[in-house]
Amino acid sequence: MAFLKFIDRSFDMFDHYQARIFFARSKDLHLIKAEKSDVIVLNEFKHPAITNAKSVSVDFSNPVLMVTGVNAGGKTMLLKSILSAAYLTKYLIPLPINPKNTKIGTFKNIHAIIDDPQNVKNDISTFAGRMVSFGKLFSQEKMLIGVDEIELGTDSDEAAALFKAMLEALMKKGMKIVVTTHHKRLASLMAENRDVSLMAAVYDEKNRKPTYGFLQGIIGKSYAFETAIRYGVPGPLVAEAKVIYGKNHEKLNALIERSSELERSLVDKHEQLDKELEEVYEQKRALKDAQETIYTELKKEKEILSAAYSKAITEAKVAVKSKDEKELHRALNKANKELPKDKPHMKVKTPYSFKVGDGVQYRRTHGTIISIKKKEAYIEAEGMKLRVKLVELKPVQKGLIKQKKTQLTVQTEKRSGLKLDLHGLRGEEAMEQMDVFLSDALISGWDEVFIYHGIGTGKLAYAVKEFLKVHPSVKSFSDAPAHMGGFGAKIVVL
Repeated sequence: MAFLKFIDRSFDMFDHYQARIFFARSKDLHLIKAEKSDVIVLNEFKHPAITNAKSVSVDFSNPVLMVTGVNAGGKTMLLKSILSAAYLTKYLIPLPINPKNTKIGTFKNIHAIIDDPQNVKNDISTFAGRMVSFGKLFSQEKMLIGVDEIELGTDSDEAAALFKAMLEALMKKGMKIVVTTHHKRLASLMAENRDVSLMAAVYDEKNRKPTYGFLQGIIGKSYAFETAIRYGVPGPLVAEAKVIYGKNHEKLNALIERSSELERSLVDKHEQLDKELEEVYEQKRALKDAQETIYTELKKEKEILSAAYSKAITEAKVAVKSKDEKELHRALNKANKELPKDKPHMKVKTPYSFKVGDGVQYRRTHGTIISIKKKEAYIEAEGMKLRVKLVELKPVQKGLIKQKKTQLTVQTEKRSGLKLDLHGLRGEEAMEQMDVFLSDALISGWDEVFIYHGIGTGKLAYAVKEFLKVHPSVKSFSDAPAHMGGFGAKIVVL
């Protein structure tokens, strides 16, 4: 029996939901599922109690929404639309709304303070009745409240200060409040609070009538004089009222509206600047991290290069100490292999595309390219044939090169590898042999050679030194180590 009752209740519930769906489809209505929040965002909602109602869209995400603006401009209907949309959603009743981007939260209680409580029976004033209604709210928590004409029944300046304090206290209790008012004093005070949204009823200045539309983010004018004329109050009376009201009050109202708008705009700009500044700081931090990463990688590469060059120098020192020529060559080649090779991204690109026959400058010497092989070229310069790297050449106009037609005959039997012994020769003979020796060394691809001249009277050593100073193919030279001849020999770098 209990099971049958459960089935019966379940079918009744299913029938109710199905009936709601069919009813919504037949009337072009929509069912909105309440969200677990207090946000209310309406998109093209039409109050179901109004025939041919104009749709309203409103973003009521903040705790308080304050609606100002023209009299009879639809402020009260906007308040009732917000409350009715929340009420219909709470009980899953179809409503005329665009469900796209619509959000309606869940509210346990929905309370409206709309009617004027003053009447003969209860013997209470309008303002006193409002205080009674507000007094009951402080014992509640987290509910949706709508208050129409909040400053009704008392002095606007005193009411503005009082209601500001009460609204802020209700906000702390988690209340969601929508308020309408004609007075700008309260609106200007509440505009300083970032938890308060402003909304103004729009007035058509040209046609002198409200549009029943709303604009968020500003305080609206009441247009009391324009409304009085629209509803039949004689024009001369309205004109007299404007004189009594005075230009100063009108300017004050305009100033309040403008200052509120500027303040909101300034706060928005500050928020945007803070956001952009944070992005700049984030980029700065990213650049700093990248810089540290690059520095670490560079330091690591330097350590690897330093170790490789240290090893190569050690091998070179071993080679220099070797007395056997073949062993010396093998040690130097081994040292050269220990040097790190250029990585693809570190290769130096030739800035100029050379070809055979081009005039070039190599250091302080001009010559002509006679052949090119990969990254090296053979040039003829001042009667000598030199093998050099392309990156060490600079292009020059061919007409600027004065070629010396000198026939150079190299006799292989005079070649002496990496060493040249000049003992017993005169200065002129020594220079001739050094010229031939250095040319042979360059053609053979040697970067470093040894020249022995002895000590003796010092004349031959002086002649060798002066010759090496002016020779275009000599990068540097120095005395040999003590075990390889000391002051009686020179190590020449080509």
